Amino acid sequence: MSHNNAIQQQYERLGICKEVYAFGAKTEEKLKARFDALDRVTECNQLKVLRAMQQAKVSAECFQATNGYGYNDLGRDTLEAVYAACFCAEDALVRPQITCGTHALALALLSNLRPGDELLSPVGKPYDTLESVIGIRPAKGSLAEYGIAYRQVDLLPDGSFDYEKIRAAVTKRTKLATIQRSKGYATRPTLSVARIGELVAFLKSVKPDIICMVDNCYGEFVEEKEPLEVGADLIVGSLIKNPGGGLAPIGGYLAGKKECVENAAYRLTSPGLGKEVGASLGVIQSFYQGLFLAPTVVNAALKGAIFAANIYETLGFDVLPNGSEDRHDIIQAVTFHNPNAMIAFCKGIQAAAPVDSYVTPEPWAMPGYDSEGGGRLCTGPLHRTERRRANQAAARGLFPGRSDLAPCKIRNFNVAAKTL
Repeated sequence: MSHNNAIQQQYERLGICKEVYAFGAKTEEKLKARFDALDRVTECNQLKVLRAMQQAKVSAECFQATNGYGYNDLGRDTLEAVYAACFCAEDALVRPQITCGTHALALALLSNLRPGDELLSPVGKPYDTLESVIGIRPAKGSLAEYGIAYRQVDLLPDGSFDYEKIRAAVTKRTKLATIQRSKGYATRPTLSVARIGELVAFLKSVKPDIICMVDNCYGEFVEEKEPLEVGADLIVGSLIKNPGGGLAPIGGYLAGKKECVENAAYRLTSPGLGKEVGASLGVIQSFYQGLFLAPTVVNAALKGAIFAANIYETLGFDVLPNGSEDRHDIIQAVTFHNPNAMIAFCKGIQAAAPVDSYVTPEPWAMPGYDSEGGGRLCTGPLHRTERRRANQAAARGLFPGRSDLAPCKIRNFNVAAKTL
């Protein structure tokens, strides 16, 4: 039996018919040149992480668990030096006490803004969960409750920056501009590092002392450069996403100007304590391992997203980004226009997962979101083969039997799904 036949046989045992397998294999073959280009970016980023770990003198002692106050936690302090070097930052805060990306962003905003200041979003509506943090959606402890104002300038219809309105929106009170790199659940394009650099340069030309913060979630290690390298003052992200490499069980990070990071540290712990406390609690080794593997895992996620875009675009679905666009984050949106199709897609993904493949996902009102979600893929990003099977299984779930190869678009209901 040939190698290809053996692989196909394994797919058939997992419920993927020959036609769907051939469809996927043909799509993947067309993407080899793009995948080769991604591999070159990954090699650059992998060398960057390796060099940072060597410079910080990471040792086996850094993997030891600590508890209590966490004074003189070698692993924690060394990891923060590694992050600072990786992202070209003056300082970094990397902690398991930061529970998620929203927490990290709230920490950055609440620590660097004061009553009477103004926050500006020059890239339109922020991520869903930030609406409560800012006070767009009333919530206890929001920026609005602390007397911090908010302004927003939407992108132009073609996705470009509305520089005239941004200039007019910057006032003497404007202390910080928040720039969301990824489109998240929106339909706007994700911002490249180069475009972020152009926006930061413009904001600094209008108000030189403005703090430019970038929500870097889903964008780390996608390009060869990070936002701090093009002028941003602070980047914020989650270890549950790209930099955790699928291994970090919790955590978030901030990296950038020393003053901004110190402000966040004092907010996270206490005035007078800052970065000096906060034990690593037995998860520090997974933080190191996850970061080291992150460029490779992000590479696999990008390949899976591009593969999915090409699959569903061929089947007649609206996808964003489309199958040929450059990538600046790992998010892939597929629009189904029908809630039942969306649910069928999620069931297909769940059935192909290594964890809880036997359960049926149900829509659930997730905290902080207006849309419903639910189900579990796995504890971290799926690798390439698993994602390909997941996408093929989802296609089969949407279009049973031979019709799984037929282009189809169901209208009248607009739902976007993020797939890895």
